[in-house]
Amino acid sequence: MINLKEMVVPQSVSAVFSAYASFATTMMLFRSVTNDLLPAKFISFLSSIYVYFFGSVSSQTKFVIDENSGITVNEVFQAAEIYLRTRINPSIDILKVHKSPRQKNITLSIYKDQEITDYFQNIRLQWRLVCFADQHNANTEIRHFELLFPKKFRDRVVDSYLPYVLWRAKELEEENKVVKIFSQECQYDDYAGYGKWGSVNLDRPATFDTLAMEPELKQWIIDDLDRFVRRKDFYRNVGKTWKRGYLLYGPPGTGKSSLIAAIANYLRFDIYDLDLSNMYSYSDLRRILLATKNRSILVIEDIDCSVKIQNRESGKHFDQSNGKFTLSGMLNFIDGLWSSCGDERIIMFTTNHKERLDPALLRPGRMDVHINMSYCSRQGFKVLASNYLGGEATEHRVYREIEELIGDMEVSPAEIGEELMKGEEAEGVLGGLVDFLKRKKEEQRKEKEVKNEEQKKEWDKIEEEEERC
Repeated sequence: MINLKEMVVPQSVSAVFSAYASFATTMMLFRSVTNDLLPAKFISFLSSIYVYFFGSVSSQTKFVIDENSGITVNEVFQAAEIYLRTRINPSIDILKVHKSPRQKNITLSIYKDQEITDYFQNIRLQWRLVCFADQHNANTEIRHFELLFPKKFRDRVVDSYLPYVLWRAKELEEENKVVKIFSQECQYDDYAGYGKWGSVNLDRPATFDTLAMEPELKQWIIDDLDRFVRRKDFYRNVGKTWKRGYLLYGPPGTGKSSLIAAIANYLRFDIYDLDLSNMYSYSDLRRILLATKNRSILVIEDIDCSVKIQNRESGKHFDQSNGKFTLSGMLNFIDGLWSSCGDERIIMFTTNHKERLDPALLRPGRMDVHINMSYCSRQGFKVLASNYLGGEATEHRVYREIEELIGDMEVSPAEIGEELMKGEEAEGVLGGLVDFLKRKKEEQRKEKEVKNEEQKKEWDKIEEEEERC
């Protein structure tokens, strides 16, 4: 006799397997058809909806990468911004388009609320740029990246993917490096952070070859810079911050700014032009210092004029009641604890009057290297003549006469350069330079006579007072 129960169970199991096979076949067919007929963008959209509703909690992890980390710039955000430019695909609706004067190609980058999908070691990673207005300042925009990926790959993303993004971004930045000069006067950059720096390209093509400077001094500076940038481990081992301070001093027009530009172009370091006259407290300086990047040059020009930090040994005092930046704040900025907030930094000070500076500023560790930017020498004039008129200028009949005049007087490279720009023919230009130098030499002779006469009167006055006593 046939048992009906035994008949029912096999038929039920068979029906289940048959239905599953039919469903699987249908889904495979549906997937094949959708991949062939539907746009990849639409498929990605459906996938993101599914992840949002079904996978975000149970199987997905989201990293939020803020633009700033506390009061400092978040390097991961900056790296992601650069790296994602290489991951742009046609499915993205809106992109930022920009090109600087020195760039060869137009740059495309991600715009707010747009998404970019990346793949790394078979991991699907979805980036999204989120922007919104600051609740405390409507004129400030806050930005962050959201990175979505399967939760099970969290360790691999942290240990391998994000370091790869940092490395690749640095590589791309070096390949397309355009030296910039940052200022608080410029329009703020997207990555300015809390320090509110803005930048323009450094279009000053100064190099060590074009500097009107003694060859030995130029070579010494180059060797010092090369030694500095390769000694990261040395600075760490001896417990010192990886930075170096330079003081450029000398009369106006002797090439201090040109030397700074030449160093920036040689090292491909960005320049931060810091105006201390706008500093009202040490916290102001600390805030903008933290917004600067590594591998940069911080420039403080005319330090004896920008803030009242004159030589205390001269007996001059200054009023600190207005709360502006003080000498102690300056010293903490140069070599205090906050000076270690970045690596591979060069701090450059310029002044026309070194004697006005406090000795506390001049010691090693603050201003490690003192470079005297003196008046134009014969070697300096040779460089200037070649720059402006070509190498054949040194063979001109009046060239030796100019060398003799320069060797016996004080004339700046800027003054000579201005004279050399007054024409294109070497004959007329060099002849005009001879006349200029002769006039200037006569003026200096008369000024010296007047100065000597005044000094003689002062001495006579002192002798008369001594005789009365």
